[in-house]
Amino acid sequence: MSDRVEPVRSLRIAMVVPPWYELPPPGYGGLEQVCAALIDALVARGHDVTLFGAGARTGTLARFVASMPRPDEERIGQILPEMAHLARVDQMLSADAFDVVHDHTTAGPVFATRRPVPTVATVHNRPTGELADILADADPAVGLVAISHAQRRLRPELPWIDTVHNGLVRGMPTKSRPGTGPVLWLGRYVPDKGPDLAVHACRAAGLPLVLAGKCNETIEQEYLRDVIGPMAGPDVTVLRNIDRATTQRLLLEARCLVMPIRWEEPFGMVMLEAMATGTPVVALNRGAVPELVNPGETGLICDDPVDLATALREVAAIDPAACAEHVRRHFSADRMAEGYERVYHRWARDGRAGQLHPELTPVAHR
Repeated sequence: MSDRVEPVRSLRIAMVVPPWYELPPPGYGGLEQVCAALIDALVARGHDVTLFGAGARTGTLARFVASMPRPDEERIGQILPEMAHLARVDQMLSADAFDVVHDHTTAGPVFATRRPVPTVATVHNRPTGELADILADADPAVGLVAISHAQRRLRPELPWIDTVHNGLVRGMPTKSRPGTGPVLWLGRYVPDKGPDLAVHACRAAGLPLVLAGKCNETIEQEYLRDVIGPMAGPDVTVLRNIDRATTQRLLLEARCLVMPIRWEEPFGMVMLEAMATGTPVVALNRGAVPELVNPGETGLICDDPVDLATALREVAAIDPAACAEHVRRHFSADRMAEGYERVYHRWARDGRAGQLHPELTPVAHR
């Protein structure tokens, strides 16, 4: 048997993202950050990628087609804006233009059967409750991809076809010695993300804390006002809606990232961002945390919130270089692209040829 490795066939991929943010996102946007990294890795590997999103332009290497002139951040999570976006996108999909559609929206798996091109759909949220009902109603012809084994275990009976971990682009600055700044919490200001637990743990450990969270939706604003705001003090700094540059600076300065989550987190990109800069993670043992953090090497995992304070004190012994190497080795954008190549080739139709659909108007890159 020959050991020769066959070259990967170049694919024409339609990448469909929600209409809430441009890619890459200027601030909050874990899904958008993942998609931007995946697109550029796929293009670098020789694939032809067309991004269907919202806005005037893209910072990715993909050809860009907009369903609306501006992102609809004000209505994030609402079903009608997403359905309108999908309806416009589906009208522009041609069987002669693409080999596979990669859908990252919530409602996409239900509507994908109308498309003339096979669809792979990544599930970015927790597949329970109403979302589980939507996914259970998806046609088996739509291939569902999980972003972690923990996410998949929540509803193992769904028609999953693979699990592909999210990846991060290379090139993030990495500190050479442990950070001496405050403990850092990053996330949405909601109870599931546990910013209140972060405050209690840091005060028990005698360590300062920076809370830097997304706060646009009503539920986030009310939680920040009613629960977190009264907890602020000289030892707890509260920030809202910071940009990427500020996020990176805080991560480089931080003693560690704290993830005291109360829910089954499907992934947790912020943990990758932290470890990539050399910042270890202290987290509760929920969701995908054990798949991302290597205890004792890249962070510490606690089973009970009362143990967080001790972990926050002990985590300073972790080597920043080991954290960054862990992300480079296991969670790179290129490794993510390899995983999706495997999925695409299994799901795409073979032997089609064609040109870009004439209705698709490319938009210039940044």
